[in-house]
Amino acid sequence: SDALIPKTTSEKIQEMGVLAMMPALLSAQNSCTPKVANIIAEVAKNEFMRSPCVEAGLIPPLVQLLNSKDQEILLQTGRALGNICYDSHSLQAQLIIMGVIPTLVRLLGVHSQNTALTEMCLIAFGNLAELESSKEQFASTNIAEELVRLFRKQVEHEKREMIFEVLAPLAENDVIKLQLVDAGLVECLLEVVAQTVDSDRDEDVAQLKTASDLMVLLLLGDESMQKLFEGGKGSVFQRVLSWVPSNNHQLQLAGALAIANFARNDGNCIHMVDTGIVQKLLELLDRHVEEGNVTVQHAALSALRNLAIPVVNKSKMLLAGVSDVVLKFLKSEMPPVQFKLLGTLRMLIDTQADAAEQLGTNAKLVERLVEWCDAKDHAGVMGESNRLLSALIRHSKSKDVVQTVIQGGGVKHLVTMATSEHMIMQNEALVALGLIAALNLDCAEKDFVAANLVQVLHKLLKDEHSAPEIKYNSMILICSIMGSEPLHKEVQSLAFIDVVSSLRSHENKTVAHQASLTEQRLTAQS
Repeated sequence: SDALIPKTTSEKIQEMGVLAMMPALLSAQNSCTPKVANIIAEVAKNEFMRSPCVEAGLIPPLVQLLNSKDQEILLQTGRALGNICYDSHSLQAQLIIMGVIPTLVRLLGVHSQNTALTEMCLIAFGNLAELESSKEQFASTNIAEELVRLFRKQVEHEKREMIFEVLAPLAENDVIKLQLVDAGLVECLLEVVAQTVDSDRDEDVAQLKTASDLMVLLLLGDESMQKLFEGGKGSVFQRVLSWVPSNNHQLQLAGALAIANFARNDGNCIHMVDTGIVQKLLELLDRHVEEGNVTVQHAALSALRNLAIPVVNKSKMLLAGVSDVVLKFLKSEMPPVQFKLLGTLRMLIDTQADAAEQLGTNAKLVERLVEWCDAKDHAGVMGESNRLLSALIRHSKSKDVVQTVIQGGGVKHLVTMATSEHMIMQNEALVALGLIAALNLDCAEKDFVAANLVQVLHKLLKDEHSAPEIKYNSMILICSIMGSEPLHKEVQSLAFIDVVSSLRSHENKTVAHQASLTEQRLTAQS
């Protein structure tokens, strides 16, 4: 049993009916039990023998043996179960149902001095933690305390790496995130960062990345994040902030991502802007205009976008020069960076008329937006470009901005945006088009005709599924374009008056009222 059993021997064992005898041998629990479990472990290394092991009914007696006090039995049993269930989610799920997780967590606590048993438990946890069904069971144990206690004792890179491989999937669960924070994992991670930050050794670089990534993952849980924020005075929060100006790209990335995670509620965002975090992020971005580390750019822009959400932060961030720094990344060819810079600018100009006018008359920005409105391979970038184009007009209500958008070729994209499957985007487009028509119909006329605006409006009004605000804004826009002769003719040729008349009885009173006004306008100008 001590040697690796070759495939031919494994098959002979099956042919001789030895597997069928093993459940009884295991249940007997005597001095031979470790040898029997060892034979099963070796046989199950052969992938063709795993199904026969299951069919022979070996899993239930092996699971029972995990309650043994004999450390050799426990070790060989763990190996046997691990090999039988290797790479099989369905068998691993069966083990979870049979309650192996609480048993293994208990074993880890009782036998923490036994290196081989500890490693066996960690390998099992690493496999089982990948399954979503395991998270609830893990959360009902003291796994967080056991893993953190074990981590504190480890100095060897390989052993720490094994624990990290268990922690990462477990930390995806919000309940376990909080348990890990309570158990003191964060302090361990900060210590690892401090020990490895100045090292060039590959294993230290890898450990720094794992520790800082795990730190960011812990901050994705609302409760764990708030606990570590501590009203902006938490020592953990302060330490993470110190990563942003670091010369280490991995720490810069983790620091920026951590800020983005802390900035998930208005209170935190307001506090962070008031304490000067924006300046740290701008300095970081400035360093990466030329260095061009895409992950750092993306993370810093994500943090700025989140910080810009509360209304009181927008003017402060604009004064700090956020838009000027963000515009430096317009030349980026990386869609994730493009997506975040667009979102940041859109958040910044919301309700900020002056900023919207300043950006909306920036011909280079508008030109780039129009280009990205065609980014069909990157739906996120395309959607954000359209939304920012519309926002520049809606928030500035400026004739100069409208003129810049018309000259930049943006009108056709706003008309297309009005046909979006997302109601919010349709509405934003219609409001922007209404402002274009009201502020500069003469210049926009050709683009409206070329983009088939009238047909689009006709379709939106006829569509039973169009939301009330879509119908309302479509009618407002029809009234606004009646001053153009070619558009007026199109409205008449499509018998708009019939569609509008039917909306006078619409259940939404605002729509019904606007339908009456639009019908009067169409009748008067027919």
